[in-house]
Amino acid sequence: MREWAPEVTVDEALARRLIAVCCPDLALRSMSLLGEGFDTTVWRVDDRWVFRFPRRETVVRGLTNEISWLPRLARRLPLPIPSPTYVGEPSDGYPWPFYGAPFLPGRELADAAPDDGGRAALGRPLGLFLRALHDTKPAGELPVDPVGRADMTVRVPKTRQRLAELEQLGLWRAPREAHEVMDAALGLGPPEPTAVVHGDLHLRHLLVDDAGRPSAVIDWIDLSCNDPGVDLALYWSVLPPEGRSAFRDAYGAITDGQLLRGRVVSLFVCASLAIYAHHERMAQLEREALAGLDRTLGPV
Repeated sequence: MREWAPEVTVDEALARRLIAVCCPDLALRSMSLLGEGFDTTVWRVDDRWVFRFPRRETVVRGLTNEISWLPRLARRLPLPIPSPTYVGEPSDGYPWPFYGAPFLPGRELADAAPDDGGRAALGRPLGLFLRALHDTKPAGELPVDPVGRADMTVRVPKTRQRLAELEQLGLWRAPREAHEVMDAALGLGPPEPTAVVHGDLHLRHLLVDDAGRPSAVIDWIDLSCNDPGVDLALYWSVLPPEGRSAFRDAYGAITDGQLLRGRVVSLFVCASLAIYAHHERMAQLEREALAGLDRTLGPV
């Protein structure tokens, strides 16, 4: 069984029943499956709302954090993020909470397939967004590095495993540079949980509009207090060198340790996405994830 296989499948019939109880004011005229991933199943309702249902029990705490935190963060950030409006409680028909938020239009980067100029243009708005997020002062309790994203004694072995899986599938073989990056990361000290972070900011979670401009940042299931380096995966996997320069100008100072942590996270998430996309036959995502691996190890 794949690690992203759901413990509970929320099909249209179940989603309709749950939403009807939670939100009797909604007409439920139309429903379409917007996406399925490792953590949640997402349904679009009446073209105006998006309902997010956990697929596995382990992500329920993260979804609860989203419900609590995202409305507050939405007021402070320069890009739209989901803002939970309807909240469904566990019931006999479904064991976990879920929520509905206004639909945020946009396309995943793999579907938009920007050229190098379009990628470079993402650097400044992404830097401004992360600067605003990382400057946020926690107004309550947040988990600290809940999945070991910043702890290189955890993340490097997981990344090596992912890269080995890629090679076994015949998709990509890690060059010497990848092993040098991981070896160097093992020399980092403990992470410094100094910032509010997205926690899983990879190429599926930054949406762009038809002009290629950032339109939304989604899927905050790993929202946490952490080392800011964990949010630098897109810095490595999507931005060309000129885009990274624009990012740094907008974001401000980044330490070498934060950059190195972000580079390892980029290798991990791109490898994970490539494996997932290969098995799910998502060719565009597979190509983008593999290209992200090459960018991560390319010119700085």
